[in-house]
Amino acid sequence: MIELQTPLSELAVRALDTGDTVSLSGIVVTARDAAHKYIIDNFIASFNDKEKEVYDKLKKYLDGGVIYHCGPIVSKNDDGRYTFVSAGPTTSIREEPYEDIVLEAFNVRGIIGKGGMGDKTLSALKKKGAVYFQAVGGAGVLIADNTIDVIDVLKLDFGIPEAMWVIKVKELKLTVTMDSMGGSIHRDIEALSGERLKEAEKRLFN
Repeated sequence: MIELQTPLSELAVRALDTGDTVSLSGIVVTARDAAHKYIIDNFIASFNDKEKEVYDKLKKYLDGGVIYHCGPIVSKNDDGRYTFVSAGPTTSIREEPYEDIVLEAFNVRGIIGKGGMGDKTLSALKKKGAVYFQAVGGAGVLIADNTIDVIDVLKLDFGIPEAMWVIKVKELKLTVTMDSMGGSIHRDIEALSGERLKEAEKRLFN
């Protein structure tokens, strides 16, 4: 088990290979569809001065940081603070149109999600020195147990699942499934599955 602490250095990330299991601690920012589109529209396609406070926070939190594709269930405590109840991963391919741009603009070193991502993101990981971590789908409550603090929340007006939650995690267990050298377990499994399907079709119809 490789122990990692955010912010992640390029050197530490480039030392990771697909199949490595890691224990991640530190700051993580959740971001799903609305958040990614918001970032592109307000900070990359053009710059919205009215949103500069959010931009400045994201630059701080994401520099060497990690984005988590997650729509959490969150409770608000009597003291006004928030607690994560469930924090399961969202299907990552939905962010494929945006992720390469966001990685570059904010110096992101890691993405957490489920199901992997496509060639655009894989190319960006290789260029940037970043990796994709697979979280366990269906284990949202267990993952929430590794969330020890909610530090901030950005764009809560998007709704709880789509807001950007800035959380502190401790010893979150993940697997590297896309690395900075161009490796992708998701791509390899898809190719192998295709070969097995062709073999099965031949046996059935020949």
